[in-house]
Amino acid sequence: MSKRIRGVWCATLTPLDDKGRIDGTRFVSHVERLFAAGIDGVAPFGTTGEGQSFSLVERQAGLEALLEGGIDAQRIAPGTGCAAIQETIVLTRNAVERGCAGALVLPPFFFKGVDDEGVYASYARLVDDVADKRLQLYLYHIPQVTGVPIGHTVIERLLRAYPETIAGVKDSSGDLVHSLALLKRFPELHIFVGYEPHLPAALAAGGAGAICGLANLYPQALRRLHDARSDGQRDVELERIDALLKLLVPHSLMPAMKAILARLVGDPGWLAVREPLLPLTDWARGTLIKGLTSSGLPAPELAGALS
Repeated sequence: MSKRIRGVWCATLTPLDDKGRIDGTRFVSHVERLFAAGIDGVAPFGTTGEGQSFSLVERQAGLEALLEGGIDAQRIAPGTGCAAIQETIVLTRNAVERGCAGALVLPPFFFKGVDDEGVYASYARLVDDVADKRLQLYLYHIPQVTGVPIGHTVIERLLRAYPETIAGVKDSSGDLVHSLALLKRFPELHIFVGYEPHLPAALAAGGAGAICGLANLYPQALRRLHDARSDGQRDVELERIDALLKLLVPHSLMPAMKAILARLVGDPGWLAVREPLLPLTDWARGTLIKGLTSSGLPAPELAGALS
């Protein structure tokens, strides 16, 4: 249990260079800024990080770039889920061998209508084939994207079969009732929320923290929200986070987040996304930044946290 992650973890955006390749230098610099702003760890190549748009080789190279750049492996829990189970096994084994704190793994997601038996078989195959006692596996529940939920029955079976390996769940369903049900039924697991406004309620119920995308832009606010000791402190940060979420809603999420980050750090290279996503148009980006400026969000603080 002491090895399991907790706190505020950032589902990191993935920077690209002018040829569309993962930019290791920007990647390392971004993670260093996040750590300086109080983030506990990073989860690259999840949904926010456009993980499914990168090949197995690219994701391995991206992780290696972070490690070679001096990022502590125990502060990294990469997304390793792929449509092909063999690729999931390769990426997960690599994360374990490189000393990462854990692996965040999607259920099988291409074929819809997969039942609990199929979801269990997929995770069981992964654990059995990696065959390494160091593996700490975090189940990644995001059914609105995958179309395949990770049900309680699956989690119970996995816990019985692999009690030392199944470390937790990232619940990115955006459903607080579901998150609280997980916390009540599986107190032995480290349960994380992906939807930032749910962090206080999850922590109060025994949650481990958040693995979230807004930490890329607003790391200090997420840190303060996590650490708040009064309703007043929590309300201030929740209001800011809600304002930012409302600005993002009309746009494609990852391009919008990258547009804001590019503005905050003064680096237009952050605008690049991997197809099929496309950068925001100049008009959309201008509207987004104007909204950020006029919303009352403390933009100077954001820029300072990421300078």
